[in-house]
Amino acid sequence: MGTMRADVNNNSRKLVAIASSTGGPKALQSLVPYLPSNLNAPVLIVQHMPAGFTEALAGRLNTLSKLSVKEAAEGDVLQKGHAYLARGGRHMNAVKKGGRELIHYTDEPPREGVRPCANYMYESLTDSEYDEIICVVLTGMGADGTAGIKNLKAKKKITVIAQNEETCIVYGMPRSVVNAGLANKVMPLTQIANEIIKNVGVI
Repeated sequence: MGTMRADVNNNSRKLVAIASSTGGPKALQSLVPYLPSNLNAPVLIVQHMPAGFTEALAGRLNTLSKLSVKEAAEGDVLQKGHAYLARGGRHMNAVKKGGRELIHYTDEPPREGVRPCANYMYESLTDSEYDEIICVVLTGMGADGTAGIKNLKAKKKITVIAQNEETCIVYGMPRSVVNAGLANKVMPLTQIANEIIKNVGVI
């Protein structure tokens, strides 16, 4: 075998799960393009948006980014170095099927007043094969993400990164996570991509 790199444990299966709302599209453009194409994890993104707007946002992020970004489609297989943006108007989950993790949409009523709701995404990961979930909570109104992360933490090893108040358009969702005592790191938006890379490594 010979040249195993010892700096990051590549055997550990990791996933990055991002929640954002008000001010989120702009925040995502300051984060996702700074992630490398060889990121050792898939990236799930729930941005509160109505149906019809998420495809354009995914396209814009894909143009700006090194990793592949798409509006997640039903049945998409999660792959490292790829980012999947939840479709507006539906709840995005990750489900296990035949030894793989797939995107699965559901149509429960809005939760926290929103659909897609990040809480559902976080909770769907409790039964996943991933060893560690890097949860990132960006600018947004309300408290979406907090309950889901709390429930995920009961089952999985998680690292929670919250965007700091100074760089948020609306310091609601990150504040909720911080107040719940769930945030491991609170940092400016410009530092979050590096923190993700530090936590998941590259292939």
